[in-house]
Amino acid sequence: MPTSAQLPTEQALQPSVAADQEPFLGLLRDLARAYQAFENCASAHIRQMGLTAPQFDVLVTLGNTPGLTMNVLAQKTLVTKGTLTGIVDRLEQKGLVRREVPPENRRCFRVVLTEEGEKLFAQIFPAHVAYLKERFQKLSPEEMAQIQACLKKLQAIFYSGEAEQRDFSAAAVGSA
Repeated sequence: MPTSAQLPTEQALQPSVAADQEPFLGLLRDLARAYQAFENCASAHIRQMGLTAPQFDVLVTLGNTPGLTMNVLAQKTLVTKGTLTGIVDRLEQKGLVRREVPPENRRCFRVVLTEEGEKLFAQIFPAHVAYLKERFQKLSPEEMAQIQACLKKLQAIFYSGEAEQRDFSAAAVGSA
């Protein structure tokens, strides 16, 4: 049985109780749930096409381009650099992409859709856009604009927080 010294005091619990009452926590939960619902819906449709979500992301990012370097591809997709090589390898094994060395920079390579990859892109991209459009049509143009504006504002707030954190870290290192 814990002694009175081991029991948390009301004062010690106060910050956690206060933190639990922050109004933005509900927003965070709703934002996470909305993303999870979107991801589940979109991923199920993508799996029906015989692809994983990261493979689809890479294919549609390469579509309508002459190909992209791995660095640019990593920046434009939702795929981390660490997993991009494996995804490109698997798409290459499926005959959907190939690696080309550009003549202007022989130190890197460009990932390009093959003819088969182009055909698949032409089929799956419009189909997926139509699939998602069915859901987004339930929002008015005004609602979509409001949601987009709020998300951009939220993104800017967090990006400015990263800059503040970098500034703080740099100042801390400089004073050490």
